[in-house]
Amino acid sequence: MSDNRWSANRRTFLTTAGAAGVAGLAGCSGGGGSAGDEGSSGEGDASSDGETTGSTESTPTAQFILNPAEADVEIEQQYQPMFEYLESEVDVAIEPDRAASYTATLQAMRNDQGEIADISPSAVVAGEGVVDIVGVRIAYGAAQYFSTITTTPDSGIESLSDLEGELIYMGDILSVSGTLVPLTVLQDAGLDVGNAPDGDAVDFDAEYSDHTTAREQMVQRDDVMAATTGAFSSAPFVPQAQFEELSQDFVDISAEYEGAGDEIESSGTELQLLAVSDPIPRAPLVTRSNWDSPVKAEIEEAILNVTESDLSHGDDYDGEPLWFTGVEEGDYEDYTMIATVMDELGLEFEDLS
Repeated sequence: MSDNRWSANRRTFLTTAGAAGVAGLAGCSGGGGSAGDEGSSGEGDASSDGETTGSTESTPTAQFILNPAEADVEIEQQYQPMFEYLESEVDVAIEPDRAASYTATLQAMRNDQGEIADISPSAVVAGEGVVDIVGVRIAYGAAQYFSTITTTPDSGIESLSDLEGELIYMGDILSVSGTLVPLTVLQDAGLDVGNAPDGDAVDFDAEYSDHTTAREQMVQRDDVMAATTGAFSSAPFVPQAQFEELSQDFVDISAEYEGAGDEIESSGTELQLLAVSDPIPRAPLVTRSNWDSPVKAEIEEAILNVTESDLSHGDDYDGEPLWFTGVEEGDYEDYTMIATVMDELGLEFEDLS
């Protein structure tokens, strides 16, 4: 770690977090990808000064590393308005690369394989000295979001304590809303989380993937009793009234509240809400700290000035829209809550930093 901002009293988060994820970057495949998706290595795609082999001499190239979250989102297409906006504001060619996992996103920046990144809040704890926080992404005015724990209406699970001895499907092991925050919610409910997520929980079994997969596995498999996901994945399948009963913060803050329950009828899937987390700081956009290029400052300024209109697709686009509508200035202090979560779970990212 670069300083003593984060507590040192955590056990090392061993390479179970990084063994598969750090393997490399997927090539520009156009897929959103879940943690562990395979792809060609991105090593050597970008040099430390942001110039890429084959680019024109007059136009520097910046590699934009995309952090995987949901398996069913074509993230490079989703981000296309951002790429086009940056290229229109700065004399730079943006080259996207989807990381193979949350861990691989940070490793790409550490290994000088990227200049800009969409990064998980969990990586911020390990990223000081590696990446500079440009700003916190906001969605429809909200700079915070929520994690949920859900079950199916016919599961027989009525409270978190009922999950003792059961199988829970979680997000990526480094996902703040898919795994880390839900583990603290389960712990606060009296369940022994043991060494999860880089080891076994004591009071329940866990499997890990991404938000979409976790939700779908719970619906499809009789042995999965609950799923832990970001509300952006679960809320469309949860009746709005359930959020009103459990979390006034969610009602007041969440960008997902208005659309809660909207996909129940069309999908034929309804979920039962067991828990909603406290507000979580949204993920930042970062640049590589040692990136020595005159366009770095210009790109950072452009990112902070981006508008909802800049991030919108054309009328002919039928994919997932970009999930954020702007970026507000941020720094490491905005992610103190994440460090607290790490402390509560006894996790240490020292081996990744």
